Amino acid sequence: MRVPLPEVRALPAEPGVYRFRDERDRTVYIGRASNLRRRVASYWGDLRGRPHLRRRVSRIARVEAVSCDSDHEAAWLERNLLEHARPPWNRTTGVESTVYIGLDRRVEVRHEPGTAGLTFGPYLGGDKVRLAVSGLERALAVAYAGDGLGGFDREMARVRGVAPGSRPDLLAEAGAVLRRDRLAGERVWAALVERRDAAATALAFELAARIQDEIDALHWVTAEQKVTGAESDVDIYGWHDGVLVSFQLRAGRVRAWTQRQCEEPAARVRVEATPAGWRTFADRNAVLAARLAAAHRAPGGNSPDHNREAVPQRPAARYVTPR
Repeated sequence: MRVPLPEVRALPAEPGVYRFRDERDRTVYIGRASNLRRRVASYWGDLRGRPHLRRRVSRIARVEAVSCDSDHEAAWLERNLLEHARPPWNRTTGVESTVYIGLDRRVEVRHEPGTAGLTFGPYLGGDKVRLAVSGLERALAVAYAGDGLGGFDREMARVRGVAPGSRPDLLAEAGAVLRRDRLAGERVWAALVERRDAAATALAFELAARIQDEIDALHWVTAEQKVTGAESDVDIYGWHDGVLVSFQLRAGRVRAWTQRQCEEPAARVRVEATPAGWRTFADRNAVLAARLAAAHRAPGGNSPDHNREAVPQRPAARYVTPR
């Protein structure tokens, strides 16, 4: 069996981005995960059907990671990093499309920001965003809130409890949800949960599953995400226990992530210049970087034989690649 690097056990069970470095300290792979510890540990699991991956794992000398506030933020950070530095083991920069949500006379998916009405985003994942828009429409019924509706639409508005001329109020409610207003979000999610449960009670399981997908998609687009979309160009620094972590924000995207050993006096000026809105993110990831560095330096942590096949002395638990 292969023994995982000691820093794997120090990873948090949180969304984030990870990268592997080889013996020459080169970044060879960048990936993302909903659960960093579980995903990275899976590389040391049962890889008998993937010999190329087994060979690569044997070359991993160090693991570094960034803890993100959501899966969406992790997806954006991975995308941004890969667009500006392509490690040799990465084949693509991500498959999710970049889209927006527009509010004009209706809630709609946009492929460009546009000028009419309000635009929210950008978001990653066209399918997820279309599901989120469908969920907002299901909960708010904006399409049936206009004036001059035909007979069928007037009847649908009556059934849905939508008053004529209420479109501005409903669009404002949709905007509040997309701005992450807690109460507005709770109202929409409660409406969708009620419809999902009613569908399940009526044995309409496909509809219930569809509504659950819409709920999940709304959580995706409204989750905390700041590594893409910010307006200013800034350098972001965090320091902990001798490790300085830095992120470079340019043209609205966090494009670079570095970390190095640094004494506190030299780091202080950089950390103090970090914008207040980024302090929690930077400090949290400085603590994580220092913890992983300490695990790497622990006895046996950087042994050249660490990744080789070991002969077990007794039955041991196996890390299993998640399905």
